[in-house]
Amino acid sequence: MNNTVETVTFKLQEDVIRKVDAVLKPLHFSNRTEFIRESIREKLNEIERDSVLQQLLAFKGAAKSKISDKELHRIRGRIAGEYARKFGVKLK
Repeated sequence: MNNTVETVTFKLQEDVIRKVDAVLKPLHFSNRTEFIRESIREKLNEIERDSVLQQLLAFKGAAKSKISDKELHRIRGRIAGEYARKFGVKLK
């Protein structure tokens, strides 16, 4: 993985900048750049998650064998745990 940092310049409307500035301190961001980087990372993770979910939906109902509700619950729990770890989400 290449960790080279490149400069990207773009323009935002004043109202968007005001909203970003308003949430920086309450959300513990030091500056706009930090907020924008984290926002982009979150959006890319969301896109990846949605893509994986779409791929999984393609298999819905495609199983040739039946499994019990108990086994299905166990599998769902395991998969949810894996995705929670991957995306940094704490499950209850």
